[in-house]
Amino acid sequence: MDWRVWHDKYDSPDSRMARRLRTVQDQIRMVLDSSRSGPLRVISLCAGQGRDLLEVLCDHPQRSDIRARLVELDENNTALAAAFARANQLDQIEIVTGDAALTDQYSGMAPADLVLICGLFGNIADADITRTIDACPQLCATGGHVIWTRHRRTPDRVPVICKQLEALGFDRRWLSGDDTELGVGVHRFVGEPQPLESGRSLFQFVGYDRLVG
Repeated sequence: MDWRVWHDKYDSPDSRMARRLRTVQDQIRMVLDSSRSGPLRVISLCAGQGRDLLEVLCDHPQRSDIRARLVELDENNTALAAAFARANQLDQIEIVTGDAALTDQYSGMAPADLVLICGLFGNIADADITRTIDACPQLCATGGHVIWTRHRRTPDRVPVICKQLEALGFDRRWLSGDDTELGVGVHRFVGEPQPLESGRSLFQFVGYDRLVG
């Protein structure tokens, strides 16, 4: 799978991927608009080209307050993300080429005010979805938000993901309708963050094409 070419789907405005991207960006704006003033930390797992966050920050009033770390394994995608960040003077954004499954990638940034898990849950096994969700109290600060995505093809895991997050102290703030194939969810953490456990791997990125194969 050429993941740089895969991102080209976002350039077709009427595609499902472009609609999901706009939905995620809308939710990012809402979270940032409702957040306290002052410094905010954001982390993004398997960030791809970082379009969801970077395009929002370009014109957001709090752009200078936001420090973010985007972790992505594909070096072609991180190169594009880094170029976009430089072109838009987003100097406080870290673009990391590396394995987003490793908890050490988030040292010094967790617990964050916003955790993006977009484009991941549809590409990993169910057990790894659970493992990643179980780590969310380590990644997210009290009052912070997790924005996540998952397709609703059979078997629809969206209700399970909601249930698992809510069992860990995350309140559901918004969920796209069940008539939308590409689901988007927003959960706010009302619990106490846990220390980040170093040296752990949360998931193995399989790829949706192999999972259904």
